[in-house]
Amino acid sequence: METTTIQERLIALPTTAISDATGGHTNLHASIKPLSDHFKIAGRALTVRLPDGENGAVLEAISKAQKGDILVIDAKGNTNRAVAGDFVISLAKGVGVQGFVVDGVIRDIAAIRELDFPVFSLGTTVAAGNKHGGGVLGVPVSVGGVTVNPGDFIIGDIDGVVVVPQEDVDQIADAAEAKVAKDEAREKEALANGEESIRAYLAKVVK
Repeated sequence: METTTIQERLIALPTTAISDATGGHTNLHASIKPLSDHFKIAGRALTVRLPDGENGAVLEAISKAQKGDILVIDAKGNTNRAVAGDFVISLAKGVGVQGFVVDGVIRDIAAIRELDFPVFSLGTTVAAGNKHGGGVLGVPVSVGGVTVNPGDFIIGDIDGVVVVPQEDVDQIADAAEAKVAKDEAREKEALANGEESIRAYLAKVVK
């Protein structure tokens, strides 16, 4: 019997259920959004800490990434200079990076959408980042108000991005799956017979 991996379990779950399972303590700020509504990611974080306005270490991170990694980039919330454009994104996609989560901005948004590569960021800009050096890989970073450690699990979709500490991932996945099952049962009960079942459900839960 084939075993479902933790990544497969997480990719099948909505971020809303994972957020509920974590208590909402590791949700990235809502300003970090997907560039396209259909983007969905779930995988381990390869962390990158950049000096303000820099992006040189992003190429180093791509060179060291494992297939399925998600680059989590602490760009200090800089919205003036991009951490990557379409060429860098093409390199990342070509080596199997799953997506970018950026506390900062990218550029060449139209071309990146054509590449269909998941990017979650503060938005876009026209200006390239500097390449004076000083970036660091594989260290704890702060992205969207949340600390992300190397190897933590990142799950993102249209509703936002959630971080799951790697030591808690099995417990959180179990709780999120239970939440989805509970929600599905509630919906089935409440909506089974239109207004009649809706009113019966409301009478039960509204005190």
